[in-house]
Amino acid sequence: MQNPHSFYQEQLETNKQESKRIFKKMGLFSVLRLSVFILTTVGIYFTFEQWQVATVIGVLGIAIFLFLLSKYTDLKTQRALHKRLVIINENELKIASGDFHDRADGSQFQNPKHFYSLDIDLFGKGSFFQFINRTTIKEGTEKLTTYLLANEISNIESRQEAIQELTTLPKWRQHYSGVSQGVEVEHSAKSIIKWLKDYKPFLSSVQYWLTIGFSIASVAILVLGIMEIIPIKYAGYWLILGLVITGRYLKKINNIAQNTEKAKDTFRQYALLLEQIENQTFKSVLLKEKQQKIKSESLKASQIFSKFSKALDALDNRNNFISAIFGNGYLLWDMRQTYHVEQWISKYADKVEDWFEVVTFFDAFNSFGNYAFNHQVFSYPEITNNATTISAEALGHPLLNADKRVDSDLELQEEQFFIITGANMAGKSTFLRTVALHIVMANVGLPVCAKQSKYKPIKLITSMRTTDSLTDDSSYFFSELTRLKFVVDTIEKDTSYFVILDEILKGTNSTDKAIGSRKFVEKLVKLNATGIIATHDLSLTEIEAELEAVKNYYFDAEIINDELFFDYKLKQGVCQNMNASFLLKKMEIV
Repeated sequence: MQNPHSFYQEQLETNKQESKRIFKKMGLFSVLRLSVFILTTVGIYFTFEQWQVATVIGVLGIAIFLFLLSKYTDLKTQRALHKRLVIINENELKIASGDFHDRADGSQFQNPKHFYSLDIDLFGKGSFFQFINRTTIKEGTEKLTTYLLANEISNIESRQEAIQELTTLPKWRQHYSGVSQGVEVEHSAKSIIKWLKDYKPFLSSVQYWLTIGFSIASVAILVLGIMEIIPIKYAGYWLILGLVITGRYLKKINNIAQNTEKAKDTFRQYALLLEQIENQTFKSVLLKEKQQKIKSESLKASQIFSKFSKALDALDNRNNFISAIFGNGYLLWDMRQTYHVEQWISKYADKVEDWFEVVTFFDAFNSFGNYAFNHQVFSYPEITNNATTISAEALGHPLLNADKRVDSDLELQEEQFFIITGANMAGKSTFLRTVALHIVMANVGLPVCAKQSKYKPIKLITSMRTTDSLTDDSSYFFSELTRLKFVVDTIEKDTSYFVILDEILKGTNSTDKAIGSRKFVEKLVKLNATGIIATHDLSLTEIEAELEAVKNYYFDAEIINDELFFDYKLKQGVCQNMNASFLLKKMEIV
């Protein structure tokens, strides 16, 4: 597989050059259009008295001008895509260098009541979400978040297979994102789906055929009037009649027009993305299954969406004053186009949600594929069903710089509980988040930051960052107790959770904390829970002698020549070196 940095540099240069080439071509077409306009004007001027020749020159000139304009517009669209691809590759190089903190951080998805979303730097400044997110539509971002928060432990291998395949398709993924970013969408797909499902048609086929008959009659009256077979004033009366008929349905037509105006850009964007999915050949089961959802019709979903977009555009012509008057007066245009829109809604409204879901799935999974492509040295966990929950070699935190990151081996059996002690800043909390992210990433199907890993799927629950709440009138200690109760209640119902706790019962005195922490760990062990607790309380480590399921590990710190050193390596045993007093003295606080 290609080196990510080399790939992005190559694509950056390729798209820059292509953008310049197309720009030059656009200049040529601009000159040609201007030349055609001038030649047509001059030709008409000199042949004005020979109106037949002048008409031919005028029609031919306009046709060539419109053809050149169409080509120019196509080139402009292509260049805009290449410019977006330039930005995409520039961003990838920027993020790879560690500069990603200006991106959307997903703080709105943090939820203190979720199993782990608040505790493990999944969202917020410098978070995993901020680093991994490459979604281009709002619904895709929500889908990505859903996967990260799902705690889903089934079908992991199928997700791994899908991500592995998307990893090998970097150009397709970038093209998909570039196409998606080319359409500005203001209204969410969710609101559009709701409108489509709730919509009740008001025009029948009888009324549609009335518009056809009325249009034919309009042409006949206009022809007879021009030929002076009947007074031309009848054409005016007929126009008024058409406007009266349309006016009867004006309120309902205005209502549907307002909603279709909101849906138009969304459908155009999704039609383009569906086309990208339809035209790609996939091999993995999950990707093929998603692709099949949009291939169940005789027409492709992208064609069906495009057809609807054209119907919406046709209805949108009512905003032109001349079209509104003469189109409705002689052709009952609004009624006819509304009928086409209603027929589409009646036929496809129930399927739109599935098609939208496929687009949002690929938008989210492209972020996963991109992440895996950028971290080819990471490994996909081997999914097992043995007694070992996690057996990882050289496990590290995925957001730390590889040159500075210190990795540790981890072997944790099912229904085993680790107590981790260590000095301040020795790496306890970082290690807890490392293990937590391993679980979340493995469950999603992503490769993890480890040389290799064997993993028995398990859900995650944490208590690491409890906060007080002024709005709920709850103290810090009460909030922490509420969280710990949530952990216990969850484990009592379902033992397939990995529990991660960081310095619990901080809101009470040291003696009470020691007693309470001990009883809480004993409770979890009694419930056959699997997990890790980090603590500064060395008395808690005494449980290892009493409970076979408990094992002690620590992170060490050494003071050498009046300087503090950390090795950030996980070791078996109990930490004996604490550093709070040393740091207070070193920083001249005391």
